[in-house]
Amino acid sequence: MNLHYQVEGQGDAIILIHGLFGSADNLGLIARALKDKYKVISIDLRNHGRSPHTETFTYHEMASDVVKVIDQCDIERFSLIGHSMGGKVAMAMTQLVTNRLNHLIVLDMAPVHYHVHRHQNVFAGLQAVARQSVSNRKEAESYLAQHVVEPGVRQFLLKSFAKTDTGYDWRFNVEGLIANYDTIMGWEEIPAFHGKTLFIKGQDSEYILPEHRESIARQFPAAKAHMVANTGHWLHAEKPEIVNRIILNFLQSA
Repeated sequence: MNLHYQVEGQGDAIILIHGLFGSADNLGLIARALKDKYKVISIDLRNHGRSPHTETFTYHEMASDVVKVIDQCDIERFSLIGHSMGGKVAMAMTQLVTNRLNHLIVLDMAPVHYHVHRHQNVFAGLQAVARQSVSNRKEAESYLAQHVVEPGVRQFLLKSFAKTDTGYDWRFNVEGLIANYDTIMGWEEIPAFHGKTLFIKGQDSEYILPEHRESIARQFPAAKAHMVANTGHWLHAEKPEIVNRIILNFLQSA
């Protein structure tokens, strides 16, 4: 699996991993804050962005894909920053690169199996658009809006709606994501990673809850936590200056 990725800056390497329905551009505000001091590699995970589509979609496979990119770039040591599903990919990578990791930063995600289906309306909207002959993003949004009420969510999704050789279509693999949704929301517990780890939670988000503390402590015994006030799951987009400062302080701490 050869993933699409982009590289910015020079210095110690930091790998940025986006979440579900995202792409390498989604953590662009973080990349811009880091690229003056670090080499920043932003990844398109399989079934997303410009990376290939596949039927299988496990965290071990996604973690292995990212490690392959790092090895292709001839990078020995690096730090990982992952948001949401990308946070789970980053956590899964600790099994594969335990002794190569400088820092692990997880944005608003816990190492647990989530049992609530959070994206039924999104999948319905994506499929509604895919069934139509759509010639631009405005038309796509009109179909998407029948299922996805929040304008911000629609605009986020439409970033992955692009012109192809056969017309406009979603860059991510809609049917593949639906088929593998239980795996995406799931989690297989990993051996304890004792390296430097930071979990950053959006105060209003339900992805990291008090009942998840035991799982976090068991799998990441050295982990620290930081809560960003008055933010949801997209904390890095809602309060980028604060989140970027937290990240930089952690990366530069002794």
